[in-house]
Amino acid sequence: VPLAELSLMNKLIHTSLVESQQHVEILQRDPSSPLFSIKTFEELPLKKELLQGVYMMGFNRPSKIQEQALPLMLAYPPQNLIAQSQSGTGKTAAFVLAMLSRANASEKYPQCLCLAPTYELALQIGHVVRTIGKFCTDIKVNYAVRGNQVLKGTVLEEQIIIGTPGTTLDWCFKQRILDLRKISLFVLDEADIMIDMQGLSCQSIRIHRALPKSCQVLLFSATYKEPVRAFAERIIPDPIVIKLREEELTLSNIRQYFMVCQGLDEQYRALCNLYGSFIIGQVMIFCQTRRLADWLAGKMSQDGHQVAILTAELTVVQRASVIQRFREGKEKVLIATNVCARGIDVQQVTTVVNFGLPMDLDGEPDFETYLHRIGRAGRFGHRGIAFSVVQRDTLQLVHKIEEYFQTTIKQLDPYDMDELEKLAA
Repeated sequence: VPLAELSLMNKLIHTSLVESQQHVEILQRDPSSPLFSIKTFEELPLKKELLQGVYMMGFNRPSKIQEQALPLMLAYPPQNLIAQSQSGTGKTAAFVLAMLSRANASEKYPQCLCLAPTYELALQIGHVVRTIGKFCTDIKVNYAVRGNQVLKGTVLEEQIIIGTPGTTLDWCFKQRILDLRKISLFVLDEADIMIDMQGLSCQSIRIHRALPKSCQVLLFSATYKEPVRAFAERIIPDPIVIKLREEELTLSNIRQYFMVCQGLDEQYRALCNLYGSFIIGQVMIFCQTRRLADWLAGKMSQDGHQVAILTAELTVVQRASVIQRFREGKEKVLIATNVCARGIDVQQVTTVVNFGLPMDLDGEPDFETYLHRIGRAGRFGHRGIAFSVVQRDTLQLVHKIEEYFQTTIKQLDPYDMDELEKLAA
C-alpha cells in the first residue's frame, strides 16, 4: 500500500490522540535559548474560539509532540521548525492551530499555505481546519487541488490555502492567482511521502523559493531518515528539530503460540475453538490471499460472528471506514490480508491470529510481514498475544521464524480446551 494511503487511513481513523511513551528530542539552533513546554492548551496564546475547536476535536490535553512543538510554532518572532513523529500523535492538529492562529481574518487574501502530497490528504487536512476552526467564522479555506477550477484573474479572499504541489505551482506561476510574497506561514506536511513520490519534492522547493524570507516554515514527517534530513536542510537552514522516537516493533511483549492442523477445515475448527474459549474482545485475523480471506469471512459470518474484511481491492476511504467500524466495536473480528499488517494502529487489539503464516514467492517465511502482523497486538507498550494456525506441511516456517527472531513460539493442541481456557485466565 502506498505511504500516502497509509497516512490517509491513519488520519481518518485517529479521532483521538495516541498515548505514546516515546522520548522527545529537541535539536536547537541556539542551545542557550530557553525552551517552553505546555501541559494544557490553555497555556497557549490561543483565541477562545480556537480552544473551543480543540475540545470539539476530542483533545483534552496536548500530546507529547504538541507539548513541545506548539509553543515554538506560536512564538514571536516566528520560528522555523521540523517535527517528526508517527501517525496519531497530533501533528496535523498542531500545524492547523498554528495556521488558524497566524491567519488575520480582517485581511482578505491568502496568508497561510499548506502542501500535502495527495488530493485526499489535502482534503483531510481541510477537514481538521474546518473542525478546529468551526468557531473562527471569518477565516476561510480554499483548495489548490485537481478538479477545483479557478479562473485566471480570480481574486482569492481565503486566508488559508491547502494544496498539492503541482496545482499550487499552477496557481502561483501559470494562473498567477496566488501571490506567494504575501504568505507568512508555509506548512509542508508528510515530507517523507513527498520525497517518495516523483517530482513533488522539486515542486515544493520551487514554491518555497518564491516565499518571502520572513515566512515561517513548518515541516512535518513521520520519519527523519537521511533523505528527509537532506530535503529539510534545502528548505530550512538551521531549523529547530523536534523528534519523537519512532516506536520499534518488538516481540518482547507478545506471547506467541502455534497450532498444527491437517487441512483447511481443521484450521477453521481450531480457529473456532480458539475464538470460543479464549478471545473475548476484538481480534485481527491475517490471511495470505484475498481468496482465503473471503472464504474465512463467509464461514465465520455463517456461524454468526460479526466480521469485517479488509483487502487491497477496497478504496482507501472504504478501508478507513472498515477500520473505523472495527475501532468502534461494531465488528468483533477483522479479517485482513497484508494491506493492514503495517502502519495501521487499532489500539484495543491485543490478540492477533495468523490463519496461515506469511510467505514470500519462494515459499520462505516473510519475516518482516510476520513482525508487522503480530506487532498489531503489542502497540504502544500493550501486552499482546499471537496465535498462528498452520497446516502440517508448513510447520518448518514456524521453526524458521523462531530461529530468525531468537524467540520461542509454544505449540498448543487445538482440541485441548482446558489449555486454551487456562490461557484465557
